[in-house]
Amino acid sequence: MGRLLRMAAVLRGSIISKSALKATRSFPSPQEQLEYLRKGAVEIIREEELLGKLERSHRDGVPLTVKVGFDPSAPDLHLGHTVVLRKMKHFQDMGHRVVFLIGDFTGMIGDPTGQSKTRPVLTKEQVKKNAETYKKQVFKILHPRRTVVDFNSRWLGKLGAAGFVQLASRYTVARLLERDDFAKRYRSGLPIGLHEFLYPLAQGYDSVALKADVEMGGTDQTFNLLVGRDLMREYGLAPQVVLTMPLLEGLDGVEKMSKSLGNFVGINESPREIYGKVMSVSDALMWRYWELCTDAALAEIADMRRRVEAGELHPKQAKTALARRIVADCHDEKAAKDAAAEFERVFSRRETPEEVREVRLPAAQHPVWIPKLLVTLGMARSNGEARRLIEQGGVYLEGERLADASRELPAAPSASYLFKVGKRHFVRVRFD
Repeated sequence: MGRLLRMAAVLRGSIISKSALKATRSFPSPQEQLEYLRKGAVEIIREEELLGKLERSHRDGVPLTVKVGFDPSAPDLHLGHTVVLRKMKHFQDMGHRVVFLIGDFTGMIGDPTGQSKTRPVLTKEQVKKNAETYKKQVFKILHPRRTVVDFNSRWLGKLGAAGFVQLASRYTVARLLERDDFAKRYRSGLPIGLHEFLYPLAQGYDSVALKADVEMGGTDQTFNLLVGRDLMREYGLAPQVVLTMPLLEGLDGVEKMSKSLGNFVGINESPREIYGKVMSVSDALMWRYWELCTDAALAEIADMRRRVEAGELHPKQAKTALARRIVADCHDEKAAKDAAAEFERVFSRRETPEEVREVRLPAAQHPVWIPKLLVTLGMARSNGEARRLIEQGGVYLEGERLADASRELPAAPSASYLFKVGKRHFVRVRFD
């Protein structure tokens, strides 16, 4: 395994061409590659087929084609998305060809995965805008010069009505209804749009068009990935191997990471925000993030965990190293170093951050009620929530914990107040 990791480090700094792959004698063996690629994977269907493909690639000097599709339904990526991106990078480390496929065509259908009702269809303008945003973010993880970026409208847009009828003839309604979310909606009498049946077929046809050797996705995508495997057989191609990755738990450690639940770490967020969020995860969840959100070897993670459990290493030190790695991936090493120093200053020494958001409000003759002011500053969603935060001891004024939710503050000209809500949210308000 040590040789494998050393080789991976070398590969990260160079481009592997077909001829170079064939010529090198020190390239990891197929078995070593498989061991490296297993990290974090939930399931490989089928592992013996992947080993066979790796052996063929190693023998012939032809990289495998590894495909992952992203529907541009949301403009921002978070750490949950990077779990699959990082596994794509691992294939790149082994010299294989990775296709980052933007589903600009399928995005206009809408992925029905996990949906209890038909999703609204995105417009071409929305898809195009989100796709451009994706392209700017994925290279925080992937190697830009070794990544093929493609759009599935390139082939799906040319199929036309006759082509889609032919594609639909390759699969049965009965098999589509085996899908759990379709089956539940069908039993409950909830509508299923005919266009939703086209989504897994279109995604499967992507694999046919690319002649994919491997397709990856989250465990929630297993059905779609297997449709691609079936369709490749229908078109006389060797079926792709399906590799599924787990869905990353959010900061709460319970629900999967999601912007809508607010338990996410956005890869475009500031270094300070990313660092603080990672430091807020539980000690137990930290190991999950080490495995799925870093390139650290399993043996390295296991040794670190053993040292923590033996009392040789404090959990905070392990978490600090994790936060610095993630910030460095999303930004750079200097940003990680600065974020760590800022966190230490603010939370360990209880000092004020160097940069605090400032809000200027018009002065008034009458004092302002603090809960209402917190809502105005964006530190609470409602007066009721602001009151609860104060009563629970989560609001600080000029470094002192607030205890009285009925308190008011003068709003005279030049009045200035520093508020802190929770561990990281600082705002200074000035009245003019």
